[in-house]
Amino acid sequence: MDKINVALCQMKTIADKEENLKRAEEMIIDAAIHGAQIVVLPEMFNTPYDIRAFGGYAEGEVGPTCQMLARAAKQNNVVVVGGSIPERDEEYIYNTSFVYDQQGLRIAKYRKKYLFDVEIPGELTFRESRVLSHGAKSIVFTAYGHKFGLAICFDIRFPEYIQKLSKKGAEAIIMPASFNTTTGPAHWEILGRARAVDNQCYMVMVATSPDANNNYQSHGHSMVVDPWGEICTSADVDETMLLWTMDFTKVTEIRARLPLLGIRAERKKDKV
Repeated sequence: MDKINVALCQMKTIADKEENLKRAEEMIIDAAIHGAQIVVLPEMFNTPYDIRAFGGYAEGEVGPTCQMLARAAKQNNVVVVGGSIPERDEEYIYNTSFVYDQQGLRIAKYRKKYLFDVEIPGELTFRESRVLSHGAKSIVFTAYGHKFGLAICFDIRFPEYIQKLSKKGAEAIIMPASFNTTTGPAHWEILGRARAVDNQCYMVMVATSPDANNNYQSHGHSMVVDPWGEICTSADVDETMLLWTMDFTKVTEIRARLPLLGIRAERKKDKV
């Protein structure tokens, strides 16, 4: 299967967790009705993006959020990339993305490796590490005969991590996110296009939609970038669902024309 329809669900998150889950499931159903085969939710989709909220909203894999994701995947016959949620594992909390196949079985779990710790005087201070723990593994999963890498938001600023996913065979990187209104306008698009060109892969970047009642304001602007660095489709700040058909022959063609991954492998081998 060379062409796969992916849906980007740019949704608002509010203080009501049950309402967040209801809205996420509605968007998954709507995406499936419109022909999506893979449906992607944004980062921390069941909670406001606020370190003071993460502990109270955290849950394990058997909690209501993952139950909804598994059910929605099975009932709608789609692969669901459950954005990310605060995942509680004993005394630790992680920023975790769960992926479920068309049978509702979990096929991947990725814990955000690079936590969002920034201080921009007078504009933004945010330290995920005060509440969250770092993940350690790079994750690639297979769906519809193609390989997808997982990253979450701040991970995109570390090109060596995205390159690790592409070296594992990823043809597309799925990245739930919640860039803010300070760094988003400056870096969101350029980072997505750069990582796509660097790794000759699709970048599927799914953000939350801003809500005036939240302390943290998301930049929105979910988008798909192709392996040539061109923006295929993009949103503004409003809650919406984008649908795009990824053509994986484009990945194959571009990697054949500019065999960057092969050149990197040869240089590494020569040094040994």
